[in-house]
Amino acid sequence: MRLLALLGRRGTLVLFFAVFIGVALPSLAAVLRPLLPPVVGLILFAALLRIDWGQLRDVLRRPLLVGLLTAWMLCGSAVVSTLLLAAMPLPDSLETAIVLMATAPPILGAAAIALLLGLDGALLMVVGLLATLLTPFTVPPLALLLLGIEIEIGLFAFMLRLGLLVGMAFAAAWLVKRLAGKARLAAHGDAMNGLIVLLMVVFAVGIMDGVTAQAIADPSRVMIWTLAGLLANPLLQLLGSLVALRLGPRRALAVGLATGNCNMGLLLAAMPPEVDPGVGLFFAVAQLPMYTLPILQRPLYSHWLKNSLS
Repeated sequence: MRLLALLGRRGTLVLFFAVFIGVALPSLAAVLRPLLPPVVGLILFAALLRIDWGQLRDVLRRPLLVGLLTAWMLCGSAVVSTLLLAAMPLPDSLETAIVLMATAPPILGAAAIALLLGLDGALLMVVGLLATLLTPFTVPPLALLLLGIEIEIGLFAFMLRLGLLVGMAFAAAWLVKRLAGKARLAAHGDAMNGLIVLLMVVFAVGIMDGVTAQAIADPSRVMIWTLAGLLANPLLQLLGSLVALRLGPRRALAVGLATGNCNMGLLLAAMPPEVDPGVGLFFAVAQLPMYTLPILQRPLYSHWLKNSLS
């Protein structure tokens, strides 16, 4: 428990190094890669333990807000990204990858990262789950309209997997909350944050499987693609925060976080074979800013939030 509490207090620093472990130890990344699907469910479970479910109900009572934010994350950010990239001389596969990233829903761990940064995790939990649920309906037409790429996402299989993932996470979190009680869970807040961090480390290491081999084979391309990911993520976060500015800093920064940290893993399995391999490479290296930026964001966000409340 003490180790988990320590991880919770040093969460952003631990996440910073996690992706580099995956690059430095490719054999470990290969071992952890098959664990990614259950780990996503466990991250969702841990975030649900940490979030006050009363806050979830408060968010659900504002369906217009939830709908507008979901529309922005699935459609608005993709359209804006396409317009901005049209004026930039980027390789076709890189432009395609960035636009596809913007069409994807937020990562299911966005709420967990928001909690580590002191942002509104409940809002991201609701909007993130809804956006993920709608992905089969939005990504294929957007990919065809904006990029001319045909993507097929099997609706029944996708909904079944997502339903099992979310249902099991909610059921397990409800049971633990009922057995442990709010007071006990609140007393172990750092340890629960540590559990979230530990699970995200496993995910971060596993998702880097194959990146080291590509970096050795074509280092200049990997470097350029990585730089593009390091720029695209914070720029999308900035756009999202500006769109939600009227919601106040805690929610606006949370919306920005979700806008930039996109679940590209959902798209990988649906990619048609004719899509340039560079798209998959970008999806892998774009994980780097997801785990390295929070260590820079945490002190900034803490300062901004304190000033906004004073």
